Amino acid sequence: MSTEPRINDRIRVPEVRLVGPSGEQVGIVPLAKALELAQEYDLDLVEVAATARPPVCKLMDYGKFKYESAMKAREARKNQAHTVIKEMKLRPKIDPHDYDTKKGHVVRFLKQGDKVKITIMFRGREQSRPELGFRLLQRLADDVQDLGFVESSPKQDGRNMIMVLGPHKKKTEAMAEARALADARKAERLGRTPGSDAAADDDDLLADDLLADDLVVDDAEVEDAETEAQDAPAEEPAAEAEAPVEQPAASQGA
Repeated sequence: MSTEPRINDRIRVPEVRLVGPSGEQVGIVPLAKALELAQEYDLDLVEVAATARPPVCKLMDYGKFKYESAMKAREARKNQAHTVIKEMKLRPKIDPHDYDTKKGHVVRFLKQGDKVKITIMFRGREQSRPELGFRLLQRLADDVQDLGFVESSPKQDGRNMIMVLGPHKKKTEAMAEARALADARKAERLGRTPGSDAAADDDDLLADDLLADDLVVDDAEVEDAETEAQDAPAEEPAAEAEAPVEQPAASQGA
């Protein structure tokens, strides 16, 4: 079923309780009168409370409202942080060069705000020397102590010994820093300073978002019109600008 609200001529009721474009209560008016006011203000008549008797409708620019809602939803999704546990496997008698490589991966994961599960794999006679794995895990924990801490102490699990490292930095903080660094590098590459104005055209990127977003209105404006109002946060427009990508100049060989 479509979650889109009914607007304009799709509304099929004799009368509606009308809310003005600024949130003022107009009162109960015939549908024809409400549509006439919408045309007069060059706005849309949007049904915001279909279950009320009579239904509550509001005068608004519905296209602009959907665009702003989609932009805010995109910004919220961008800032979402999902907990991820990376895994790194080592051998008790690992080569120094391989150890440095593995440690580099662990450092990168911790900088990204992810947890890291370190697994020491024992084979054959190595199973009788668990202290080798324990010392290796302790060494790794000491090498990355500036970025992470031991969340789960080394434990023997069959042929493996497992330790979990947790990052000091939260995932959201790591994402924000990475995004800021990427913006700074992009700005430097394009020859402009961070924070300068740039034109953006997000119509194609928002095509799918506009189909998925639900209508959210400020219930404070409808509170006087309904007996039982539901709380909903006010929508604030969010804007996002994307800088044009610099195209490399083609060179002609002599």
